[in-house]
Amino acid sequence: MSEPHSRVWYAAYGSNTHAERLRGYLAGGRPPGGVREFPGCRDPRAPERSVAVELAGQVYFATESAVWTGGRAFYDPGADGTAWGVAHLLTAGQFSDIAAQEMYRAPGADLDLAEVLATGRCVLGPGRYETLVCPGELDGLPVLTFTASWPMPAADELRRPSAAYLRHLAAGLGGTGAWRPAEVAAYLASRPGAAGHWTPEDVAALSVPTAPTGPPGPASRFRPGPRRS
Repeated sequence: MSEPHSRVWYAAYGSNTHAERLRGYLAGGRPPGGVREFPGCRDPRAPERSVAVELAGQVYFATESAVWTGGRAFYDPGADGTAWGVAHLLTAGQFSDIAAQEMYRAPGADLDLAEVLATGRCVLGPGRYETLVCPGELDGLPVLTFTASWPMPAADELRRPSAAYLRHLAAGLGGTGAWRPAEVAAYLASRPGAAGHWTPEDVAALSVPTAPTGPPGPASRFRPGPRRS
């Protein structure tokens, strides 16, 4: 993919699936329940559109979050499974600024997306969210996300996510209307790191009621097509 894109889909699979949480990265400030102040994006506007997506790969929980005091969500595109998320249609600059904040860098500079668009992967550093991934395209625009450079670790290196963190994921995935509440609860409880520590019933009890944007079902989920080289 050689032509630059002014708009991209940011595929969130963790707390940024929840619009309320994402707003902190876009507009700045301290989101509800957070302990960290975010500088925000140069362009603080809300996403043009947000849709449910299913990506090839696996979401798992690992490391220790200073904000949530539990495991953080990571995405391994090479692992077997299907990862659920929410793709937000943003400008390339907004995606760059969100990625910078997740990498504990100062926002304000556009990322060079040439490598990730051409190869599907670009390692910017050794940190937990410093690897860019392009799992495909949606409506002719690239789908981008960020994760760790390492693959999903062994079971003893996984970490149980906190209730506060899972609440954001449940609200974000449930708010799309693509999956029923029981499906979201079962999905989150079965992710590596959460499995064995959380039951679907436990996760369902955390959920905040949301107004779905459409009827549940496969028709409201999108699978990115292959990247164009």
